[in-house]
Amino acid sequence: MRIVLDTNVLVSPLLSPHGVPAQVLMLTLAGELRLLFDERVLEEYREVLSRPRFAIPTVQVEEVLRQLEADGELVAATPVTAALPDPDDRAFVEVALSGHADALVTGNARHFPPGQASSSCRRELCCSASIPSSSG
Repeated sequence: MRIVLDTNVLVSPLLSPHGVPAQVLMLTLAGELRLLFDERVLEEYREVLSRPRFAIPTVQVEEVLRQLEADGELVAATPVTAALPDPDDRAFVEVALSGHADALVTGNARHFPPGQASSSCRRELCCSASIPSSSG
């Protein structure tokens, strides 16, 4: 299954190793799920995970990011023009649509309303996920 992880789903299990986000990260690190990303997504992961308020050790941040990047797939994302509630989430939608993701996994489903990013988006539950269709 090809997925894009919203940053909140990556942060959560590094703070508390329980719950659905932790299971999603574990499956991703084990290679059961294929992470799609571009440089903007990786930079957001790095910036957010390195925030002092989270107190995640730098070594842990770098190890997780190194493995995600090594095992995942770099996507050349095509821009989308639709309005999103949080414009900072545009990179995640663009990667999901361009990479033909099966799911965009997020804890903030309200940031990815159905139909906003693409007329081919539909919404289903996967850790409060917005799932783009790979069919045009």
